[in-house]
Amino acid sequence: MTGHDDWPSYWWWRAGPVPPGDCVIVDIDGVLADAAHRQHHLDGPWRDWDSFFADVGDDDVLDEVAELLVLLAPELVVVALTSRPTWVSDATHTWLVQHKVRWDLLIMRPMGDFRPSPMFKGEQTEALAELGYLPRLAIDDDMRNVRMYRDLDLPTLYIDSGYHPH
Repeated sequence: MTGHDDWPSYWWWRAGPVPPGDCVIVDIDGVLADAAHRQHHLDGPWRDWDSFFADVGDDDVLDEVAELLVLLAPELVVVALTSRPTWVSDATHTWLVQHKVRWDLLIMRPMGDFRPSPMFKGEQTEALAELGYLPRLAIDDDMRNVRMYRDLDLPTLYIDSGYHPH
């Protein structure tokens, strides 16, 4: 992964920064990655997030969304924006490469950031826009994020992963 001194430490470019322009934002868990085998870590009164994220490398790819990214205009910047913590960045990068998922920029939740997903993803979406990466579409499986994106007037494709309440 290619980092850059001018970018946040939790942003990774696949092959170096690409020029600003229109972008699509895509979530990973439940959208690109089938995390069903990890969901049991979140059952019960105590959610075991460490175990949930430790198994990210074993996910199958969700072919429909991966193929959709291939079919999008080549000039669109593909931003994989996930609430996964940065401690699984190597496993996430390896998974993206192994499954040949199209992406240009990977943004992950920095260590110590425990805000709700819509707050983190909303802040990152606004940061992208401020840098000239203009979101044209978001794809997510969490209705809280879908509502946040739509509140930002960003068209959003909702994927029903079954992981989140509606």
